[in-house]
Amino acid sequence: MKKYKVGIIGATGMVGQRFATILENHPWFEVVCLAASSRSAGKTYKEAAGDKWRIAEKMPESMENMIIKDATGDIAEIASMVDFVFCAVDMKKDEIKALEEAYAKAECPVVSNNSAHRGTPDVPMVVPEINADHIKVIDSQRKRLGTKRGFIAVKSNCSLQSYVPAIYPLDKKYGISEVLVCTYQAISGAGKNFDSWPEMIDNVIPYIGGEEEKSEQEPLKLWGRVDGDVIVNATKPAFTAQCIRVPVSDGHMGAVFMRFADGKKPSKQEIIDTWTSYAGRAQELELPSAPKQFLHYFTEDNMPQTKLNRQLEKGMAVSIGRLREDTQYDYKFVCLSHNTLRGAAGGAVLLAELLAAEGYMD
Repeated sequence: MKKYKVGIIGATGMVGQRFATILENHPWFEVVCLAASSRSAGKTYKEAAGDKWRIAEKMPESMENMIIKDATGDIAEIASMVDFVFCAVDMKKDEIKALEEAYAKAECPVVSNNSAHRGTPDVPMVVPEINADHIKVIDSQRKRLGTKRGFIAVKSNCSLQSYVPAIYPLDKKYGISEVLVCTYQAISGAGKNFDSWPEMIDNVIPYIGGEEEKSEQEPLKLWGRVDGDVIVNATKPAFTAQCIRVPVSDGHMGAVFMRFADGKKPSKQEIIDTWTSYAGRAQELELPSAPKQFLHYFTEDNMPQTKLNRQLEKGMAVSIGRLREDTQYDYKFVCLSHNTLRGAAGGAVLLAELLAAEGYMD
């Protein structure tokens, strides 16, 4: 595999910082460019982000003295320096859409952590273990954009990465009609830590703007299919969600209730066997960031726990536990993933690895 030169757009934010640490020693990708708002442009990464560094890992030494480019003003220059970019910017939705399309039209592929293009019909929203085949819609997107190399691909909402991976293989094997999920989401999902958000200490907020809509709608795109020039969303399973912010630094947990279709209710052991044996395209290709085992089931009643299990397989695996029959639904269980690794930057890096392995970055 060739070494790809990459840029991080939005490098000073929390997800951008996570991109930097993940990519520091990546076997396929080398960071050669960092970009942020015009306020940070011209400063070194250390000057621009040092006082706002919000994750436990240190800023990579190799990036400390990189000069920050203007994410909106230096598009042509950035595109000339890199093979593709990761995007994690804090802007209005329509501004993000325009920015990402500008990079794509400059023949620079974009792998985005942002939500702006998740609803665009010819932009693939991919979890590599679930719907890797959706990347083929990129050919149609390039025709629309008038590009040869440039395109946009996105990862899904971070909270979906905790519960959707557990539901998807069961639906494919047995059929699921309804899902109710309550997510308990870490403060890093809002780009915060306890120093920058002291109000979250000893507190729970029963509302995260836009999150419930994403949790109910985005799974249907993952379940969808490429039809002609677009991805057509699935119509089932039916999802309903409630999303809660909890005083946890990292790690989103979901409490899931599910009903199987047409009375096809598998046994508890059949469900566990489906989880533990499941693998996707990421495992088949042995991508560098892919967990060896995607789904891990814990038999202990008090597992998984956020603090103990969020780093499982370098934060890229999904932990599941407490599977049991329910009095109203067929089954219920809990699940957990690291929201800035599997859920955000790590998930985007894994998607970029998939795109590179399948030839879309060449």
